[in-house]
Amino acid sequence: MNQPIDKDAALFARPWIFIRGVPSMKFLPPEGPPEVAFAGRSNVGKSSLINALLAQKGLARTSNTPGRTQELNYFVPDGYSGSGEDLPPMALVDMPGYGYAQAPKQQVDQWTKLVFDYLRGRATLKRVYVLIDARHGVKKNDEEVLDLLDKAAVSYQIVLTKSDKIKPPAVEKLLAATAEKIRKRPAAFPGLIATSSEKNAGLDDLRQAIQETVAT
Repeated sequence: MNQPIDKDAALFARPWIFIRGVPSMKFLPPEGPPEVAFAGRSNVGKSSLINALLAQKGLARTSNTPGRTQELNYFVPDGYSGSGEDLPPMALVDMPGYGYAQAPKQQVDQWTKLVFDYLRGRATLKRVYVLIDARHGVKKNDEEVLDLLDKAAVSYQIVLTKSDKIKPPAVEKLLAATAEKIRKRPAAFPGLIATSSEKNAGLDDLRQAIQETVAT
């Protein structure tokens, strides 16, 4: 049974730690605590958003080179080992970025298989937060990932990144257009969240969404 998470608890105020990188399914931590995963195109600002969300600079690795995250990277609140009986109340998973055309095909295929296997086979995965760059909106490779999530019946929610890079009216317009675009998708959660890791915008909304997701 999942441990209850108080919405007002300081789950995101305490330190978080990286516990392992998972290059293939056999290295996954034991199933138990609920998990949420972050997915997005390479260079969408995924690592920066995770660092801002957990208020820890440098926790998730950032790089000017897209495609650096090549494993499923697991983070949990500090004080838990993530193994045996010492399971955390939740885990956050940083998934490999997709859509990086310059990576060797064999490497891309390997990342893709890992991600697909994880999405299909992880019973404790509660939701995937799909990050979309507010400057570009939903692209073709984003739609392919949404198709996969719909097919796998994995709940997902759209999170806009870098929303400070466009004008507020454009953010509202993009939120409305994206909501309409995903309206008929079976696994899509209807609420969208606009964020900026630079300005710390929308982070409380995202934290609350995650806490509500893992508590259900």
